[in-house]
Amino acid sequence: MAIVAGVDFGTQSVRVSIVDSVRGSLGWGVSEYPVKRDRNDPDFATQSHEAHMNALVAAMKTALEASKVAGASIEAIALDTTGSTVIPVGKGLVPLDDYYLWCDHRAHEEAALITRVAHGECLGAIDACGGVYSSEWGFAKLLHWLRHNPDKRGSLVAALEHCDMVAVVLCGITDPDEVPRSICAMGHKWLWDGDLPSKEFLAKVDPLLSNSRDALRGRYLTSDHLAGRLTSEWAKKLGLREGIPIPVGAFDAHWDAIGAGIAEGDVVNVVGTATCIMAIARETGRIPGLCGVVKGSIHPAYVGIEAGLSATGYLFEALAARSGKSVAELSQGMESFRAGQTGLLHISWDNGDRTVLVNPSLGGVTLGWNLNSTAQDHLFAAIEGTAFHTRVILERLAEHGVPINRVIHGGGIPQKNEVLNQVYANVLGKPVLVPERSITSLGSAIFAFLAAGTFKTIEEAQKALCPPYRTVQPDRAVKARYDRLFAHWRSLYFSLGAPESDPVAIGGILPDLRAIAVEARR
Repeated sequence: MAIVAGVDFGTQSVRVSIVDSVRGSLGWGVSEYPVKRDRNDPDFATQSHEAHMNALVAAMKTALEASKVAGASIEAIALDTTGSTVIPVGKGLVPLDDYYLWCDHRAHEEAALITRVAHGECLGAIDACGGVYSSEWGFAKLLHWLRHNPDKRGSLVAALEHCDMVAVVLCGITDPDEVPRSICAMGHKWLWDGDLPSKEFLAKVDPLLSNSRDALRGRYLTSDHLAGRLTSEWAKKLGLREGIPIPVGAFDAHWDAIGAGIAEGDVVNVVGTATCIMAIARETGRIPGLCGVVKGSIHPAYVGIEAGLSATGYLFEALAARSGKSVAELSQGMESFRAGQTGLLHISWDNGDRTVLVNPSLGGVTLGWNLNSTAQDHLFAAIEGTAFHTRVILERLAEHGVPINRVIHGGGIPQKNEVLNQVYANVLGKPVLVPERSITSLGSAIFAFLAAGTFKTIEEAQKALCPPYRTVQPDRAVKARYDRLFAHWRSLYFSLGAPESDPVAIGGILPDLRAIAVEARR
């Protein structure tokens, strides 16, 4: 028997779970931190390093108290984070600025430039990440920072992903050559395909990137390796034992997929502020429009496949806020809604498009408004829209040979939104498996157990720790209705979202939305 701490840094809070290898979760603690926004720039999203680390201390204290476990009993700690969340650091690997949060899209011009040069230079790594470089990813954010902070450029020693930053801090690493670099982060977000792009390529993108390979040096490792061990300073702050092992970190959604029990043939939709869609395979080729196909990024022995939506919970919260209500309040009674009854069709680009168009410049679209449309109708249509978007992504995976035998819903929203689970099952035409309890930070705990030597394999740990599922079956009676709606949604998605799209007839969409709504309300 062993006890470990699993840590999950999400967009707005950190969760620490204390997990026993036999008894499972013993308790947890959560501590929030703010996202810094700018009302004059919707693409701006940053966070404070100090706020993150203070929140970790607070959440750990709460978790230890809730679990009634002495900190000295914790045998390992593992940490995942959002990404690509980028931190420029100086001497001693101390942050020079706030974190560029994953949802900061200011670097859209830099991302477009990287994409153009990559295709012009036939860079193979651009195909590995779906053919389009995103403003959410590392090099774009680093270049944006370099362009807009000339006074700090000379102090830059390294650029770190958040999952590597937190490991560096807790392990007391100050030498950039010793930085543990997560293959999960570097493969999906930094064009790492066994190596980084050449200095010559990066200089062609912008001379400011010519030395960026040096800023990204370190130990490139999967999460079955150690980043280091907990220092005495941070052991005291966290109330833990000095010297316990810390594995190389990863992104939160990738480890959530492990906690959800992912196996080959599964797709895990990690539905939170955004949605990350995860799959693993022994082998697979390049898949256009996805966020990368990276060996070892989710499970060290498999190819990790990532796709997703840039806003899900964020979208629902924004719609609810406009009505002056919370999502929970606005959702009251929504379980009685029928497929297509609102007459609305929402294209879920409110925070741009992550997959498969990879275009941050897009904006949300809602068609079919009438004088009786309500805020609740809009929310239900947005849930349907995110389900349609997910179906587009799963179709892209299937077209490229990725098996989809099971759909599992991870993340926080499926634990508290049964309407969403049912809509997804209906739209996808597949049963949706929902873990019977939250799996947030369970993936972190599994990698902590591997670091402690408690379990020999991920599969052994999953068998012991992952919760059973309850199954949400699709309603076959609404399949034809959702297929009609999806055909319209898909047509609009590819015609409105791609600048070079072919002409498409849209004159029948609004009348058909109204006809579908009438049919649904009978």
